[in-house]
Amino acid sequence: MSVSDAYDAAVRDGTLNDDPAQRAVLPELDRIAAALAVPAKRGLFRRAPDPVPGLYMWGGVGRGKSMLMDLAYAQIDAPKLRRHFHAFMQWVHGEIAQARRQGVDDAIKPVVATLVDQTRLLCFDEMQITDITDAMIVGRLFEGLFAAGVTIITTSNRPPDDLYKDGLNRQLFVPFIDLLKTRLVVHELAAETDYRQGRLAGTPTYFTPADAAARSAIAKVWEDLTQGADNPLTLHVKGREVVLPGYHNGVARASFFDLCGRPLGAADYLALADAVRVLILEDIPSLGRDNFNEAKRFVTLIDALYEGRVRLICSAAAAPEFLYREGEGSFEFERTASRLREMQSDGWGENPAA
Repeated sequence: MSVSDAYDAAVRDGTLNDDPAQRAVLPELDRIAAALAVPAKRGLFRRAPDPVPGLYMWGGVGRGKSMLMDLAYAQIDAPKLRRHFHAFMQWVHGEIAQARRQGVDDAIKPVVATLVDQTRLLCFDEMQITDITDAMIVGRLFEGLFAAGVTIITTSNRPPDDLYKDGLNRQLFVPFIDLLKTRLVVHELAAETDYRQGRLAGTPTYFTPADAAARSAIAKVWEDLTQGADNPLTLHVKGREVVLPGYHNGVARASFFDLCGRPLGAADYLALADAVRVLILEDIPSLGRDNFNEAKRFVTLIDALYEGRVRLICSAAAAPEFLYREGEGSFEFERTASRLREMQSDGWGENPAA
């Protein structure tokens, strides 16, 4: 079955809404699927398979990029691997570290060799580069993969030219952007409908008190947004790890303690806001002098989510205006309470320029 046939079937059974912008990218996915259906030549003196141009699919959040990539992934019959880009880079760092411990001079080569041996297709969800170390590694990594005939499909909220925008030593990263535009077809998915926001329309996003009823309601929201997928995501920020215990397709889930009970700062929260589009944050306690440091981190977190237009769904001990009642910082918290109220409105978080 072609990717287009699978899309038609999903429209007929009501799983998907027929969307012209989504249909416009189906020929590219069909092209890749048909090319990869041809077996790669194997033998003692095998050469790299003829390169199949991949696809860089970008556009606003909730437009169906991940869904289309997953639809193609399910139909393509070839050795393949699908990973969230942050999780993939986490694995790459681990493999490089292991190679260095073994005394390998060029630690990227064995990583490329492992991937080439196992896959003809790599699918990455939500490619974005925010870390200088990743920026330096990813260019050489992709060069090796392309040279070996590996095809890449990736999604992103940004066009290639905006990757690692304003990053440190970005001029060293520009050749990688040129490589992407040479080896991948760049396609903007300009759908008008944000389907993720549609699923949240009319759904409460702030639950108080943080009791069993709130936990049950949030569990239902999580199930609806992720279909029950529950894999952790670890972000690497300046040598630290920011762990999101639950993650799937741009939706993350964590507790207040996970993000505010640890010594994290603005850089960590900015990286989080860049990596997710919806954050489910559970068990926000009453704030005050007894947990002043945690409260300060919470304020910084909300600022990062607000500026990043991340949709917040949370459970808390009290309504925003009553979370921080007394002690140092209570006056400054008024802005945070106001932002929490604004972030509850339907449609908040839509960002066509993302």
